[in-house]
Amino acid sequence: MKSKLITLEEAARLVPSGSSIAFGGSILRRQPMAFVRELIRQGKKDLAVYGYPCGLATDMLAGVGAVKRVEAVYTGLFQFGMSYNFRRAVENGEIDVRDYPEVAQAARYQAAAMNIDFIPTKDMLGTGMAKYNPEDVVEMVSPFTGEKYHAVKAAKTDFIVLHEYVADEYGNVQWPEHRDADDLDMLMAKASQRLIVTVEKIVPHGQITCQPNRTFIPHTWVEAVVEVPFGTHPAPCDAYYDEDDEHMALYQKLAKEGTWYEEYAKKYIYGVKDHWEYLDKAITSSHMAKLIVR
Repeated sequence: MKSKLITLEEAARLVPSGSSIAFGGSILRRQPMAFVRELIRQGKKDLAVYGYPCGLATDMLAGVGAVKRVEAVYTGLFQFGMSYNFRRAVENGEIDVRDYPEVAQAARYQAAAMNIDFIPTKDMLGTGMAKYNPEDVVEMVSPFTGEKYHAVKAAKTDFIVLHEYVADEYGNVQWPEHRDADDLDMLMAKASQRLIVTVEKIVPHGQITCQPNRTFIPHTWVEAVVEVPFGTHPAPCDAYYDEDDEHMALYQKLAKEGTWYEEYAKKYIYGVKDHWEYLDKAITSSHMAKLIVR
């Protein structure tokens, strides 16, 4: 096996402006925030963002004007309220939005994982959603029963970026004994054209082989793996640490007031050289200890 371990800066350089990219996790949980901040520092623009429920990653990219299109079932920040940066950009006509029900969006990833162009679903029947997305949703009839379906286009993106728990240097990714499961990370990984995974910790290959049943992403799917402790901050990583309520309150206050770019982005994204400097500025060691799940 070949080592796929690279730096965060190298991983972000793999993604050119104009790419289509999907982020794993769910709303706040395990959003690859360190990777997103590095994308922004490198000046990546015109991104088409795909998600299941989109959250903090999408909002942060929208805040710096890096997003041109979003295809998802929801974009918001869960208990912290609406996604103000995203909403403002949509209202200003800066982002083209395509909405899907959860079942239909999951089906689109399933089609990509199966390497087919579309998949049939009944999930949008009886709604007006299909008429607002005629490019990717087409009415069809079953050749077996004559029943009506919608064919939804496969969610094939240039890149998929996930933040996970542990991996070895070869890209074998494992989940912990206890975790939440309201995401599509395993399906998205299988659907990927180019998969980048950031993890909390790189562990020896021997540790992976000791519990092979925990490996849910094999090295053959992965292009690059990056070790990024606290890589989802200020969002949570289940089984590792909780969301940073104080930091999120600041984030939302500035986003709602419309001063997010000037006060937040310039301090916490452009005002640091890398993830480590961000952590030094964004969170104290004593507060970090309080967030860690024990």
